[in-house]
Amino acid sequence: MMLGDDPRLDELGIFTPEGKLTPGYGSHYLFMVGRDDVHGILRHLIQSETLEFDFNQYGFADDEINEDVLDLILNPGIVVQGTLDRSQAGGVHERKLIAMDESRDAECFANSIAIGQSDTHQISHTKGGVLVGQGMAFEGSTNWSQAGEGVGISLKVGKQPKGFKAQNNTLIVTANAVAISRFRTQLAIEHHIALAQEAQRKLKEVI
Repeated sequence: MMLGDDPRLDELGIFTPEGKLTPGYGSHYLFMVGRDDVHGILRHLIQSETLEFDFNQYGFADDEINEDVLDLILNPGIVVQGTLDRSQAGGVHERKLIAMDESRDAECFANSIAIGQSDTHQISHTKGGVLVGQGMAFEGSTNWSQAGEGVGISLKVGKQPKGFKAQNNTLIVTANAVAISRFRTQLAIEHHIALAQEAQRKLKEVI
């Protein structure tokens, strides 16, 4: 680690084949699905949060991460503000995850997670989150799925486990205060839009 490299990122080195980050990364580090253990990084970051987790995730089909997020939702000392894309949340796997969450704590889930689209009624394609207590955030092309994250990757040099699948996706983790502040504001805006859309849909159902 070089002078100026943020030590909060350094611990993520264990999720790379080298076992460490390349020095000179500063306040950001780029991880690559199929090369690095992106699934492990996401779970580590989410499980380590103690204050607030804000996120918007386009594709959400990961049972393990779902349990990690649900654990935060059920913790009275942690705030979770999540947004899911309407088209993706209507899929078979996503419906199963949402039903699971609602059945375990329907009121808390309704107050924490919104399902919607962009302000112009396009897909909500954001794939990232802010971990307020850790002063960190992540963003990239990674969907929360086995292929999207490269779940089950072996970081040892050689052949990957049988059946291993990995898309060409990236994940940037940052500890940069300006980037985190701007991203957190955008996530709040997207969440507010989704909540308003949900309210409009419910009103139309009543009418």
